[in-house]
Amino acid sequence: MSLSTMPSTGSMPPRPLEIAIPIDDALTVTDATNPYEVLRFIPGATVKFVSEHPGPKRADSGMLTLIADYAFADVPHPDVIVVPAADFRASVRNGSLLSWLQTAHETSQWTTSVCGGALYLGMAGLLQGRRATTHWDAMEALRAFGAIPCPDERWVVDGKIVTAAGNSAGVDMALWLTAQLAGETVAKAAQLAMEYDPRPPFDSGALTKADPDTAAWARWRIAQIASDAGIDPAEFTGFAMATGR
Repeated sequence: MSLSTMPSTGSMPPRPLEIAIPIDDALTVTDATNPYEVLRFIPGATVKFVSEHPGPKRADSGMLTLIADYAFADVPHPDVIVVPAADFRASVRNGSLLSWLQTAHETSQWTTSVCGGALYLGMAGLLQGRRATTHWDAMEALRAFGAIPCPDERWVVDGKIVTAAGNSAGVDMALWLTAQLAGETVAKAAQLAMEYDPRPPFDSGALTKADPDTAAWARWRIAQIASDAGIDPAEFTGFAMATGR
């Protein structure tokens, strides 16, 4: 097969897609990289990591760095927005993130989030009256933004807003989104290219399936990781809810 000839069963978006993923320090890496890995498979798509201040952004573990090559102003009208969990508090306080989200959402085809990224959509006023999901440990915070929490959903579509649960759900959401943008064949091909055929050794990937000891240990470790990243989870939830009001 010639690399210049796309298989006849494939499809292309009507024009090249610009996909923006805002990142900052204390990023949950796979919230951003899981959707990136899927969406970059769309022919002609460009995925851009953006931030108020371009440059390196340290992960919540402190062990890994991603680079934001673009400022918010460089990507004002992306076709797709994917908001991960990260410490955007400074950009929320000065208004730069929320202003960018509100403006970009006006013209986006899809505005999406993974994990705690949904809280920032809420802070921007985009979840009022909408069904939404997020990480199970932040689910109730959605109510502060007028959202309708959907804790049993892997991803939730409400209009052009799509929210995904915890970070692994970003893969499922991005595959669904790829099918909407470029057709089911492209989405299935992306799944195959990633060899995404999960068969986990344990069935504890949802709060409703985990035993109490597992849930307690997960909550403890999540809080410990947040603390190591300089974030008090209770303080952050309070900040998010106060901002939502």
